[in-house]
Amino acid sequence: MALHFEQAEFDSRRDRLVIEMAERKLDAMLLFAQESMYWLTGYDTFGFCFFQCLVVKADGSMVLLTRSADLRQARHTSTIENIVLWTDRHDANPAADLRNLLNDLDLLGARIGVEYDTHGLTGRNTRLLDEQLQTFGKIEDASDLVSRLRLFKSEAEIKKVKRAAKLGDEALDAALPLIKQGGDEAAILAAMQGAVLAGGGDYPANEFIIGSGEDALLCRYKAGRRKLNKNDQLTLEWAGVYHHYHAAMMQTVLTGKVSKRHQELFDAARDALSAVQKAMMPGNTFGDVFDAHARVMEAHGLTKHRLNACGYSLGARFAPSWMDPQMFYAGNSEPIAPGMTLFAHMIIMDSESGNAMCLGRTYLTTDEAPEPLSRYGLDLITR
Repeated sequence: MALHFEQAEFDSRRDRLVIEMAERKLDAMLLFAQESMYWLTGYDTFGFCFFQCLVVKADGSMVLLTRSADLRQARHTSTIENIVLWTDRHDANPAADLRNLLNDLDLLGARIGVEYDTHGLTGRNTRLLDEQLQTFGKIEDASDLVSRLRLFKSEAEIKKVKRAAKLGDEALDAALPLIKQGGDEAAILAAMQGAVLAGGGDYPANEFIIGSGEDALLCRYKAGRRKLNKNDQLTLEWAGVYHHYHAAMMQTVLTGKVSKRHQELFDAARDALSAVQKAMMPGNTFGDVFDAHARVMEAHGLTKHRLNACGYSLGARFAPSWMDPQMFYAGNSEPIAPGMTLFAHMIIMDSESGNAMCLGRTYLTTDEAPEPLSRYGLDLITR
């Protein structure tokens, strides 16, 4: 089978899940997030765009309900042994098939946790699910359960993330020679994604972000390419990806002369990321990390040009986003602990002057200071 971890690793994850379910007094979990299924069993597919569910009982036994197109995918890429198919047909209601499966598993009247907060469960399918389960048992939202277990990385996972970080550096290596007057965004993007794939990596869970000129102030990918001018700005946000584990980076690269405003914005971004690194330690919270970023931005007079979040947890993720739920924003009480892989991004978008400056790196938290996973430092890159 195409498994990327040893069986003992999957057994350990299952045991952690069972313990957490027992603490919450859950008789079963209905997993709809593809990253939860991948983490727990290795199951690797984009078939979650359709209705599918991994049922996990309190004793650790599992049953996957999916479509025929994913039957071989599940057998080949996962540890799942029991697979049940629902049939594509006019007016199909796979939620009814799931209810029948739960009944067969003797879960009538049971307390069942559901992963509602995921792209693997659309609004329409949620309505179908709730209609079928409202009288079946005691249903509760347990969307945070597996996502919080995934927050803490094992040694095997950390190896994947470090390999991803190496690929992220190689993507920037490939891009830099192309960033110059007349440089084509299309060629830059192709070189970056090509470096990751050529290095044995994977597609990212969301598109790489690339934008120059006015587009450098955008925080999302958009269609359309342009060529760089003599004095230009190019914002890049990308990730090295290995076995679906992400290590993201972000950088605004300048061509030609560095303007006074760009230098001011870079100084603020560097100072803020340095402050964030110092705050990213056990004893602090995700909210404390955001506050460290916000204080520096305020000191530089840039509060209105910053965002209301400055990073998030990373791990194995699937489309449409590589972001895990735990984010750096005001008031987030989630504690920083060793073994987390966290992406911190300092994003400054000054729409008044038309200047952008971004700087971001992925870190591995430890018992003390976090370990930057990129060999690139916190320097302004000019070409």
